[in-house]
Amino acid sequence: MGAILTPCPGSYQDAIRTLNTLQTNASYLEQVKRERGDPQAQLEAMRGFLERSGLKVEDLDRLNIIHVTGTKGKGSACAFTECILRGYGLKTGFYSSPHLVQVRERIRINGQPISKELFSKYFWLVYNRLEKTKDPARTSMPAYFRFLTIMAFHVFLQEKVDLAVVEVGIGGAYDCTNIIRAPVVCGVSSLGIDHTSILGDTMEKIAWQKGGIFKPGVPAFTVAQPERPLEVLRDRARERECPLYLCPELDTFERDGRALELGLAGAHQRSNAALALQLARTWLQRRGCRGHRTLDAELVERPVPLAPTFHPTEAMIQGLRDTEWLGRTQVLPHGAVTWYLDGAHTTSSIQACVRWFRQAALNRDKPHDGSEVRVLLFNATGDRDTAALLKLLLPCHFDYAVFCPNFTEVSVASNADQQNFNVTLDNALTRCLENQQTWTRLLEEKGGQDPWLPAPLRARGLLQPVPTRGTLLLAPPAPRPLNSPALVFPCLAQALRGAVLLREAAAIHVL
Repeated sequence: MGAILTPCPGSYQDAIRTLNTLQTNASYLEQVKRERGDPQAQLEAMRGFLERSGLKVEDLDRLNIIHVTGTKGKGSACAFTECILRGYGLKTGFYSSPHLVQVRERIRINGQPISKELFSKYFWLVYNRLEKTKDPARTSMPAYFRFLTIMAFHVFLQEKVDLAVVEVGIGGAYDCTNIIRAPVVCGVSSLGIDHTSILGDTMEKIAWQKGGIFKPGVPAFTVAQPERPLEVLRDRARERECPLYLCPELDTFERDGRALELGLAGAHQRSNAALALQLARTWLQRRGCRGHRTLDAELVERPVPLAPTFHPTEAMIQGLRDTEWLGRTQVLPHGAVTWYLDGAHTTSSIQACVRWFRQAALNRDKPHDGSEVRVLLFNATGDRDTAALLKLLLPCHFDYAVFCPNFTEVSVASNADQQNFNVTLDNALTRCLENQQTWTRLLEEKGGQDPWLPAPLRARGLLQPVPTRGTLLLAPPAPRPLNSPALVFPCLAQALRGAVLLREAAAIHVL
């Protein structure tokens, strides 16, 4: 009889499966209930976990951290900043969330996700230390995001990075990354309405949370914000004795007719790039790098002072050009199909996404011979108003809308990176069905039968008028035209295959 192969203890897949159990840690859920009225207790708990793992908050000072928050664009601003500083020959660490495919994407060294071997090594190091120090009276393990944050700090310290770019998870004041006590510089990207159940339901409340990362004497930069939220940031900076500056527009750095090229597409990336220039330059100044004059610190008065412009170095120019951030305004050609990927999830970021998509894909009139089919593949998580988001996408004139949960496969046993125990498949599919119905209703309100379906297909009767309720598909569709412009699939893999077949189905019947 052949031997039964099982994963080796301490393997990467074992590490991921064990990490995933922290998504639904029962004792953590009880802790959250206790701490709900005292958010400061969440930071105290995080410090306790860090110390049990073998680190003190003072150890984090050695990481020379750039700490960045915001509602929109904070990940992109971090990516620009990291790429610029890597161009100076510095060894960079980068902690971000969420991941697209594999969890190790969240912890990067020199722009690359750490290897499976390194991930396993540091996961078990932290996990075993926490196991050995657990206290029956308190939560024995931190939750998923907290654990990964602690693990990232261990990776960066032991791998001896020169600096770490750390993206805030949610908010700022009570985010678990805010145990950082002495960053080199802080940044706040564009503010918007998101995570209202946690951060508040107004821009002012959200700005207060974001300003919670400001530290005494540590320069902070923000981009253009609405007047009232900017005032809140200014007040938070004064309260925390933090010098806050407003970033000049990227245009002011473009001199002698030389436009700055950005590796990330979309006009909205220009403010993220402007923020990155200030963060990178200030880091170089404060770490004593030659050729970079120190920015004079000053407590913030009204209004927020404008940061000085400067001539970007060649390393800065190259860093902006070389920045990659997968899944953000990304164009991915694949045979006859071109994918346009973005992670927009607020009304303002969807509007920016639409502007980018129009420029990247819709800058010419759509042919009426059925040779081009536009398919929207959509999913949104959390408590977001998906009806408001979908309405903003109507002007893109999609022929089909495809909805699916953010599960790669219906069965994820072979890919632990994609497991999500916080959302059941049934709940996720119910949300997709609601989105399907919303999209169908929006099309009906727009004027009955979708006027954007390829004309030859309508003429041949191959596509029927929009039904009141769309069709739920639990398997890839057959390669033939379908009678609904709004479809639901149970996982991303089937949705991708379905989207491709929708394109092929239309092309087959163009004679």
